[in-house]
Amino acid sequence: MSASTNARRGLTLADAAREFWRHPSPWLFVIALTAAVVARIMIGDWQIGDAVVPFAIAAAFPFLEWTIHVFVLHWRPRRLGRVTLDPLLARKHREHHIAPRDVDLVFIPLQSAIGAVVAAVAIALVLFPRTGMGLTFLVVMLTCGVAYEWCHYLVHTDYKPKTVVYRVIWRDHRLHHFKNEHYWFGVTTPGTADRVMRTYPDPATMPASPTAKNLHAMGDTKSAGAVRR
Repeated sequence: MSASTNARRGLTLADAAREFWRHPSPWLFVIALTAAVVARIMIGDWQIGDAVVPFAIAAAFPFLEWTIHVFVLHWRPRRLGRVTLDPLLARKHREHHIAPRDVDLVFIPLQSAIGAVVAAVAIALVLFPRTGMGLTFLVVMLTCGVAYEWCHYLVHTDYKPKTVVYRVIWRDHRLHHFKNEHYWFGVTTPGTADRVMRTYPDPATMPASPTAKNLHAMGDTKSAGAVRR
């Protein structure tokens, strides 16, 4: 099918999915998730605690997402003697704000994704009272990882919202990128932690930020009530 035909009919989910699976981090999460599901089934030992884990993660994940976005992704480079503290995730996220339509910058950097999977495995095997319960945690967290990569990627494509939930995700994340980077930090969980942390204003009351595409630039003036980092 020609590019002009593609443009006329608009980007479909199938079109978006084909591009999504060309990138390594979704494959990493899916392979790890598949291994975790197999291990969870083999271990067995299903108990009531396994049913509680998904609900606990659902309650905590919006705040985890908010915290990572504010304090890790929006980390402001700091000098410690002769060393500049500027993690890979923060550097890549600044590049992502500069070029939000660059699909290669949308995904979690592979090194960081590997680190996240290793950390989740360590937590699952060390911090839970039962191996089965830890593997339940791992399955749910890796599912969240796949969902995060897909939602974040899709928002930065030309795919148009067709459901109420996705329309909210699409709207809020684009406000973060194109209106004011000091608000709307939820990606897959828009409005949840943001409302609690007071970073979910009425867009009509917020001025456009001059640094939405250039994080931490000189002359960065935050609006009243913006998150201090």
